[in-house]
Amino acid sequence: MATPPPVPHSPAEDGYAILIGTSFITLGLICLNKAGLVTGGIAGIALLVSYVLPVPAGIVLTVLNLPFFLLAWRVLGREFTIKTIIANVTISVMALLAPHVLSFAQLDPLFAALFGGTIAGMGVLALARHGAGVGGIGVLAMWLQKREGWNMGRTQLACDAIILLAAIPVMANATQWLLSVASAAAIAGVLMVNHRPGRYAGY
Repeated sequence: MATPPPVPHSPAEDGYAILIGTSFITLGLICLNKAGLVTGGIAGIALLVSYVLPVPAGIVLTVLNLPFFLLAWRVLGREFTIKTIIANVTISVMALLAPHVLSFAQLDPLFAALFGGTIAGMGVLALARHGAGVGGIGVLAMWLQKREGWNMGRTQLACDAIILLAAIPVMANATQWLLSVASAAAIAGVLMVNHRPGRYAGY
């Protein structure tokens, strides 16, 4: 029996998924920021900048992504880029509102690393399943794969390693840095297990 063709997501479904995904990513960034941790990708760079400048990581994320939006338009198309811009603006707005609606009296750094990384990974997954993303290093990796034939996964891993190494001077101690590595691994683990070609019929 032939497998029926996948049914595209409706605009309402895409919008709801983007709202869920951006909420998860914002919550993950808040947890990591509260514990003074970083992670891989453009989010890690945003967290690093937020520790040096008094600007919320969500806003830094959107500003850093501006050149990547142009690249995404060329490499991944208009629809993906528009959804990604919407997602980034939503994260910025949520980052501004978060201090007024959410606070932590106590947050264990290990919990922040694992939960923050996992929930952020789930947010990225929700966006990816609906044709959106957080931009940044992922877009660059896709472009290099298309233009130069570089392996996307290896490029992403190399960039994450550079970001985490650059974070060493900012980290208070070795434990904090190792927890940052754990947060990056948590994000990668979510995507490796749940976002594999052939396992998801929708698009």
